[in-house]
Amino acid sequence: MGKKKTAPVRAGGGVVTRLGKSGKRQILLVHRPHRSDWSFPKGKCDSPDESLKAAALREVAEETGFRCALGRKLPAVDYIDRNGNPKIVQYWEMAVLDGSFKKNDEVDAIEWLSFNKAMARLTHRRDRRLLEALFEADQAQAA
Repeated sequence: MGKKKTAPVRAGGGVVTRLGKSGKRQILLVHRPHRSDWSFPKGKCDSPDESLKAAALREVAEETGFRCALGRKLPAVDYIDRNGNPKIVQYWEMAVLDGSFKKNDEVDAIEWLSFNKAMARLTHRRDRRLLEALFEADQAQAA
């Protein structure tokens, strides 16, 4: 008997950036204690009707306390989640509009890091590839 194929879990997320005091871009990373990792804020759609954009904005706000504006659409990331189900996360570049971080059930710390420090801190290879895609998009836009 073959294993039943499950539809991928749909999720949205954000690569939140800001200009630091030095004038260089910083990337927001979140620490998730229950997974003991550093990643980008993301989460599943609450319902089949919730759009990926809405899920991304909602999840970033829930995990970080920041209300953000959507920027460029970034590549989607797909992987097998901890329950063994396929998961696809659509990411957007985001900029903070307002808010402040408060520790919560999902995220116990955040850090604003330079590109190189963020690359070194990210736990998952898939997140490093996503950050590289953002950097490449920046380079292409500047050319």
